[in-house]
Amino acid sequence: MLPAHIALLGGLNPAWVAVGILLVTYAVIMSEKINRAVVALIGAIVMIGSGILSQEEAIAGIDFNTVGLLAGMMIIVAVARRSGVFEYLAIWTAQVARGHPAGILVLLSLITAVLSSLLDNVTTVLLIVPVSLVICSQLKVPPYPFLLSQVLASNIGGTATMIGDPPNIIISAQVGLSFNAFVTNLAPVIVVILACHTLAMHLFWGRHLRSTAEARAHIMAMDARRAITDRALLIKSLSVLALVLVSFSFAHQIGMESGAIGLGGAALLLLLDNLGRSAEKQTEHVTEVFNEVEWITLFFFMGLFVVVKGVEHTGVLDMLAQKLVAATGGQLEPTGLGILWSSALLSSALDNIPFVATMIPMIKAMGPAFGGAEGLDPLWWALSLGACLGGNGTLVGASANLTVAGIAERNGVSFRFLTYTKHALPMMLVQIAICHGYWLWRYC
Repeated sequence: MLPAHIALLGGLNPAWVAVGILLVTYAVIMSEKINRAVVALIGAIVMIGSGILSQEEAIAGIDFNTVGLLAGMMIIVAVARRSGVFEYLAIWTAQVARGHPAGILVLLSLITAVLSSLLDNVTTVLLIVPVSLVICSQLKVPPYPFLLSQVLASNIGGTATMIGDPPNIIISAQVGLSFNAFVTNLAPVIVVILACHTLAMHLFWGRHLRSTAEARAHIMAMDARRAITDRALLIKSLSVLALVLVSFSFAHQIGMESGAIGLGGAALLLLLDNLGRSAEKQTEHVTEVFNEVEWITLFFFMGLFVVVKGVEHTGVLDMLAQKLVAATGGQLEPTGLGILWSSALLSSALDNIPFVATMIPMIKAMGPAFGGAEGLDPLWWALSLGACLGGNGTLVGASANLTVAGIAERNGVSFRFLTYTKHALPMMLVQIAICHGYWLWRYC
């Protein structure tokens, strides 16, 4: 039943209006005729103006952890960049691969996946993408294949652990599954998917990448250590980053969420970077840092969160979850596979956070049919795999996707919605098909 307090002019069904706003918003975003942040903000305002959400409800629908974490890590990366650390990493990575673009593509994908399993995937792409852009500039090769591969690898790696992707964090917090449980149940299939991803990227892109012998020789002749231009700032940046990562690991014990930790780390690094400077110089440096923040991405997320919150508020997501449970008849195999595929397809089009939050109580309610809470474990893994990997399907499916798109656009690299979807959606479907087989083998 839809919330009784929702009132719309003309007596229109709030569910249809909310879904209509969502579909129009996505259609305009996909057309790429208007900046996506503008579209999302207009969609959010229409959701409020139609009466589906009050302003307070809309603000509450914005996930502060996502926005705060993004903003905080963007600031940390912007400050750290001035030390030359990314140029150092770029030269080191290229030299390990002997300057060959195909090898660099594989190496950066693997690094991205591993880091995304230990950090959150947004932080990882914020660290790796600048490295990729520097390498591509030096070797004079197109950066799009590198960025595409890293987006997919970040979501793949983030699926392997409890802390790598927001859906896993939500499932862990509300269900009580341990870090080791995530690794034991998800990491094996993620290793297989990562290997398939790496092979696919090499076949589709890597083997066709070419660089001149002069460019490779130039790379191999570089001294990576000379790229570090400010060692004091490097030490400060790495120290704050380490503190932030440790704080993520002990967030529950210290009573802080990831958004506050990210912003706190950004504020601390800004403080350390500006100590001893005059007030005028401090303002100049802070302004330079803030100018590097991906404001388009942040405001796009804010608007999108409100639009999705409006759909959730009308009960549409809850209704879909209930219909899924009813359609499977309480049987493990069809229920698990239904959750896997529906989570993947919906998470590729909607933000996976509200979907996961809606599915959790629905799955919990099925406990008696599966012999209690322990019998539900296979369903949690199906939900995690579907929601996390489904984010690879479209540009709006996951935070890391949009973060990379924002950085790419700021650096003059085309990263279009339809182009990304054309390349990524088929690969996502293959990944879910692999999970389909793994889930049947492991739990049925």
